[in-house]
Amino acid sequence: MPIKYIPFTELQKHQAKHTDLAAFLQDRGEQVKRSGSEYEWVGHHITLRGNQFYDQYSQKGGTAVDFVREHFGMSYPDAVQLLLGSQGVAIPLTSPPVLRQRQVERQPFSLPPANDNMRRVYAYLLKQRCIDRDILYHFAHKGLIYEDAKFHNAVFVGTDPNGVPRHAQKKSTSLQDSSYRGNQAGSDAAFSFHHIGTNDTVFVFEAPIDMLSFVSLYPDHWQESSYVTLCSVADHALFAQLEAHPNLRSVVLCLDNDTAGRQAVDKILAKLEAKGYTNAFAMISPDPYKDWNEVLQADRGKLVIAPPEPDCAAHGGMVMQ
Repeated sequence: MPIKYIPFTELQKHQAKHTDLAAFLQDRGEQVKRSGSEYEWVGHHITLRGNQFYDQYSQKGGTAVDFVREHFGMSYPDAVQLLLGSQGVAIPLTSPPVLRQRQVERQPFSLPPANDNMRRVYAYLLKQRCIDRDILYHFAHKGLIYEDAKFHNAVFVGTDPNGVPRHAQKKSTSLQDSSYRGNQAGSDAAFSFHHIGTNDTVFVFEAPIDMLSFVSLYPDHWQESSYVTLCSVADHALFAQLEAHPNLRSVVLCLDNDTAGRQAVDKILAKLEAKGYTNAFAMISPDPYKDWNEVLQADRGKLVIAPPEPDCAAHGGMVMQ
């Protein structure tokens, strides 16, 4: 397939690169909130300052074009076209934060329209991610995992205590680029994808696929325990479920084995201790695996961590089969 070439002018490239990201996301129905002199992309670990972003998870940042390419899975020409066509260009970061926040809060929540089948989602989660078939079917049967009609993303639904959908995280199933993930407009961070069981233990994860991977690894009597995904490293969903279910007194933090995950574990453990939770500990994925899906793929023979070379022992390598 030939590479798309679009002769953008220098002014157009400058405009796209300098798009106000908070305004751009609001224009697409995403939630942002003021945080001091910056904005936060709600439900993510991304801070925004004008046309610049910083990903607390990967500890990388860049301009508006970099942001769209990384988080929307687009090529450079497509990213520039999208930014030029948005209403975010040239909207100043100094717009009144109270007004902007009220505009976002009025955004109603509704689930993305469902596709008439789940072939793409099943193929992605079963074959690429190695999720256990029975585990996936359990959530799909309840309508908590489905395939959206427009983009064929996997949609992970979170409900409130009355079973009403209040949150949805979308994850790309593209085999060429599956890096995109984002929350549906109007999602309430307190009700992200979860399962509430009958015993007193809750396991906490950064993302739905991490949760499904852990349950696939430890399926015995899994429904008796509870599982909560943060859809970031923020703790809103955990404490909302703890408040709604007072019987949950044992908290196991199964966040990613990286800097952001370990820092989040320390913060959440301190907060739990301050709230009187005496049985809380971390169970991050073991070295050399970054997250529980890598552990699952390794267990299923799909992922091999190559031994380090003698002259670069600190780096190691990864090979996908």
